[in-house]
Amino acid sequence: MLSLAIPGSTRLCDGLTRRHFLKIGAFSFGAFQFSLADLFKAEAAQGKRSHKALIHIFLGGGPPHQDLWDIKTEAPKEIRGEFQPIPTNVPGIQICEVFPRLAKLMDKCVIIRSIVGALDRHAAEQCMTGWPHVSLANLGGRPSVGAVVAKLQGPVDPAIPPFVGLAQPTQHRPWSDPGQPGFLGPSYSAFRPDGEGLRNMKLNGITIEHLYDRRRLIQSFDHLRRDLDASGQIAALDSMTQRAFDVLTSSKLLEALDLSREPESVRQRYGDGKPYKFQYDGAPTVNDQLLLARRLVEAGVRVVTLTYGRWDSHGNNFGLVRDHGGKLDQCLSALLEDLEQRGMLQDVTVLVWGEFGRTPRINKDAGRDHWPQVSCALLAGGGMRTGQVIGATNRLGEYAAQRPVTFQEVIATVYHNLGIDPATTTILDPTGRPQHLVQAEPLREVI
Repeated sequence: MLSLAIPGSTRLCDGLTRRHFLKIGAFSFGAFQFSLADLFKAEAAQGKRSHKALIHIFLGGGPPHQDLWDIKTEAPKEIRGEFQPIPTNVPGIQICEVFPRLAKLMDKCVIIRSIVGALDRHAAEQCMTGWPHVSLANLGGRPSVGAVVAKLQGPVDPAIPPFVGLAQPTQHRPWSDPGQPGFLGPSYSAFRPDGEGLRNMKLNGITIEHLYDRRRLIQSFDHLRRDLDASGQIAALDSMTQRAFDVLTSSKLLEALDLSREPESVRQRYGDGKPYKFQYDGAPTVNDQLLLARRLVEAGVRVVTLTYGRWDSHGNNFGLVRDHGGKLDQCLSALLEDLEQRGMLQDVTVLVWGEFGRTPRINKDAGRDHWPQVSCALLAGGGMRTGQVIGATNRLGEYAAQRPVTFQEVIATVYHNLGIDPATTTILDPTGRPQHLVQAEPLREVI
């Protein structure tokens, strides 16, 4: 962690400790979960690139596919449920009545009605990586999209972490998973700007003047002879340390996290998702986090993940969907409009989905239970061919009757949109073996 006030350390002549300097010099700033070498080598290797980004909205709990984007008007009442379909601005595409704003933006979206291969497991791994949780578990597991992008592309701006996880802590912890670094290790974890993360960004007794005065800090190591460093590593570390100071002393990240900088009219357009209902052990309906995600991408973040609501509707499914769906309709439509107005929608992919679908048949508690056989997703932006539906379920919403789509195909599409070729790109696992990001091609319908 970045905790520069460390009691009990040996103090140097200028009042700083060796441990203070070591944390700065090695960029052990846990708030960013990045070593200097990783942070800046990646940036240098990639050179100047366009800023493609992903906003990944995880609907933890498993949203009911037949009550969101795949209304079954011809099914019996005990399967069809309470909702009616409404037309969208794309002829022939209908969605649930709780999404009137999104219906007007369907030309900017892609609906997938035939996601297959889910596990009956309340966790985000497949949505974050494309792989089941057991894949390469002995090596630490598969890295999430955010971790891979941080590894391969690095930061857009040295002052901004490339991968940010906004999900608030949940009692059922897998629902607040921002996406794990897997075998890449903790250096590529998401920066999580919760209370602890923000505390770690503060300088806790060390002034900016001390940080900028590198000569004074370096001279504190009176036993260190740089003229004997034939490899040049110390000089390189000195240069990278200065760049690390730039991260700490920049206000860009804190400003991006400050929603009070947005006009009140914009904040009202997104809403705040309150009052929080049906939350239980899951995430609240955090409308304002979608606005925060846009601000972070605008500041230079490449991947933002968040968890929206708790969709585990074993009881009162229709009350939950009316609440969660109506609030999601407000903030998601505001996000898409915002990105388009700012000229960002072509570069920013928005992905909305959950870990599985819900049972076609309504249970005795007016709920729907787990149904991993098929689920749904919504994609938007990212330079894709939008305004279409991919796949279809049968009349009862039980299984994919047309064009089954795997989790890996969706993740491959995301990588493609971010400028990473999933067919040719590999990353080395801890044994030195190259691993493909996924074993699927992007959705041919959208690229």
